[in-house]
Amino acid sequence: MSLLKKLNIVKGDNTIAAEIFESLAPAFNIHKYEKPSDYVRFYWKKYLESRDRLLDNEQQKRGVNGKIFEYILATLLINEGIYPIFLGAKVAFVPNINYDLMLYSTEKGPICLSAKTSFRERYKQADLEAVALKFVHRRSLSFLLTLSEEDANSVNGKQKIGDILGLDKAICATTPDFDDLIVRLKSFNLIDSPKFDVISATQVINEEVVKKAFS
Repeated sequence: MSLLKKLNIVKGDNTIAAEIFESLAPAFNIHKYEKPSDYVRFYWKKYLESRDRLLDNEQQKRGVNGKIFEYILATLLINEGIYPIFLGAKVAFVPNINYDLMLYSTEKGPICLSAKTSFRERYKQADLEAVALKFVHRRSLSFLLTLSEEDANSVNGKQKIGDILGLDKAICATTPDFDDLIVRLKSFNLIDSPKFDVISATQVINEEVVKKAFS
């Protein structure tokens, strides 16, 4: 069984994206890096260098891009000891929304990490999802993660003038802002979803899963 499956990052049959990531990062858990943003930059660059050789068309590339970014973020969080992680998460009383990556803290409740390689107009969807989450969980946090510093700065500018209502911040994952976010996430007391299932997800990565995968 592949490491991504053991960690519950991938469920079911291996996808093209999972196969690509595992070929590029077979030992991500022992990869040495100075800062979290270095880890993201390293594996994204490695993926881009092989993408045209591995993928046939632009539509396929767009679909795989997003999953590779999610895998990079999920594996980084594991390396940093930040879990439980909820992937494809649904939150009680927030209907019809699947959140990319989510954590749950005793201090803030749900912490959403929405992963978009680039925004275009998709930041609006992420903001609406963040608004819906805050409507139920007032203290929740929502961060929009991207690989474009220009996109992140644009969204943060919109937030300052009130055009963005739910997102706490947009962050480029290859910048020091992302390193600061990882430090902040480590400061929270992260726990499994409460017993009444505030969060339900098809894939959950917790301490037991991580230890078993690496044993």
